[in-house]
Amino acid sequence: MSSTIVETNIWIIRHGEPEDVAQGRCYGRLDVGLSPQGRLQLERVAAHLRGEPLAAIYASPRQRATESASILGSHHACGIEILEGMREIDFGDFEGLSYDEIAQRYPEIYRNWMERPTETRFPNGESSEHMRTRVVKTAELLRSRHANQSVAVVTHGGVARIMLADALEISGANIFRIAQRYAAINRIRYMNDYPSVELVNGTA
Repeated sequence: MSSTIVETNIWIIRHGEPEDVAQGRCYGRLDVGLSPQGRLQLERVAAHLRGEPLAAIYASPRQRATESASILGSHHACGIEILEGMREIDFGDFEGLSYDEIAQRYPEIYRNWMERPTETRFPNGESSEHMRTRVVKTAELLRSRHANQSVAVVTHGGVARIMLADALEISGANIFRIAQRYAAINRIRYMNDYPSVELVNGTA
């Protein structure tokens, strides 16, 4: 007797380019919307995925992700659900500061961050390991909820890297080897619990 194959597709979409206020600054929890270019990027993504039979669209609670998800959702009948587990890392006291300001105010932490980015816990913020745990747990929940379906997650570069690295069994220390441009399109196909990464950092 042959076993049943469960195929689940997860599209991971990075939000579009954010407003100018975020440029050159550290932003994770900082809530900024999309720039005009960012909206255009997501319109292209939405057109590219128009024919994909999405059972659900999920979004990080940050405005740049919810705006991106709304544009994607304009071509699909399913609603958009907010997932706290798919939010970007909380940079704590670094939020909204320029990188020069961070280097001046927190020289030791900044140096460690630049040299070992996944080993840094941000003051009054989050660590990379804590973020990885919540993202992987949330992704497992989605796969269980949407077995044999196709869903989209509109999120952030850090979240996308974690999901891809987990599927590819890439260590946390090497996670930034995975490129993620604004509005990047990624796809993981799961055959039962076995992941196959079919697209990374794609563009519409």
